[in-house]
Amino acid sequence: MKLWRRGWWLLVLLAIVVLGWRYVGRDDRQASSPVQREADVAALQDPALIARGEYLATVGDCAACHTARDGQRYAGGRSLGTPFGDVPAPNITPDPETGIGQWSFDDFWNALHQGKGRQGELLYPVFSYTSFTKVSRDDALTIFAYLKSLPPVQRPDTALGLEFPYNVRSSLVAWRALYFKPGEYRPDPAKSEQWNRGAYLVQGLGHCNECHTTRDALGGIEQGRHLTGGQIPQLDWYAPDLSTQPGGGLDGWRTQDIVDLLKTGQSTRGSAFGPMADVVRKSTQYMTGADLQAVASYLQSLPPRVQPAPAPFTPAAGREHGGKLYAQRCADCHGQDGNGVAGVYPPLNGNTSVTEPTGINAIRSVLLGGFAPATAGNPKPYSMPPFAQQLNDEDVAAVVSYIRQSWSNRASAATPENVGRFRNTPVD
Repeated sequence: MKLWRRGWWLLVLLAIVVLGWRYVGRDDRQASSPVQREADVAALQDPALIARGEYLATVGDCAACHTARDGQRYAGGRSLGTPFGDVPAPNITPDPETGIGQWSFDDFWNALHQGKGRQGELLYPVFSYTSFTKVSRDDALTIFAYLKSLPPVQRPDTALGLEFPYNVRSSLVAWRALYFKPGEYRPDPAKSEQWNRGAYLVQGLGHCNECHTTRDALGGIEQGRHLTGGQIPQLDWYAPDLSTQPGGGLDGWRTQDIVDLLKTGQSTRGSAFGPMADVVRKSTQYMTGADLQAVASYLQSLPPRVQPAPAPFTPAAGREHGGKLYAQRCADCHGQDGNGVAGVYPPLNGNTSVTEPTGINAIRSVLLGGFAPATAGNPKPYSMPPFAQQLNDEDVAAVVSYIRQSWSNRASAATPENVGRFRNTPVD
């Protein structure tokens, strides 16, 4: 039976590939008019437009993927891990040989909006065109102007790290049919200007859905689960649900809590750790107050979620052991009541990063420590030391279970097996 299934899938794949070659061979890009092209070229030299593009590229956190560790900004070289292999982020400086020096704005717009490269090739969705398609043409032009203004850096792309059949670009035809619908963001006339601005940033340039929503076995974002939280592939962190309504991951968060976290990395309800700390450090701290307020306005409009059933408590012996470890290792900073110290140590009581469904975030924080981002608004944040060397898997499971089931928290217990799984997971 397994051989039959494998053969059936190979036949389907062959059909996809054959049809895909025909599909990829078509160049169905919509070329702009000569007048529009001239206007675009002139706009690329406008200092105000370039400055606006720098801001929007920062909001989109483009440098995070397109800059290698200790590499030159936007020069590529970073391999982005996926469940199917590594995909290198390209050089997007204006180098004519290895970057986008020969790209027109139409080429750039087509990449953002259609998910296609300069030669019409299908781009791998590790480049978040499923979200970037919502970016307006005017905003895309400003980003392109900014990238074209950068010093060119010669750095060839690294090799694609995907194996067959994932390295066959034409097989993306089927994936796109299932998960990708191109289209710019269209404002909702029934909503305020602020709400629409927030929706545009969250759904489009901010591409929040790419981490804060679960993905299925094919790597596609599950329909109908917008911003309901999800485990980030290959990074082993859980990006929480972003609803502030009952049952949501940010249940009870005020506008100021959201703004503070995005601006400084810390709020009265929690701190940014893991991948989100990098997002704050490299991107959201530079957003204007108006844009941060807009994002908060949109997130507060997300609907309530179904309340999960309370998890069964850890057996008394394990809970007693976890409580002793908490008193010895954690209470001095986070308090016996789990409420932390406002503006210094984040609360654990009611903290969505503690109570998220998997327990990954709490386990990794205990093992590897917690390091909030240094920002202009919080230049010297307090950090949490790692305990991987002091606590064994049973100890970590006990203290994490205690934290996840104390005070108002009613999340599932951690297991030593899960702790062992994440003990040696790399930070990045």
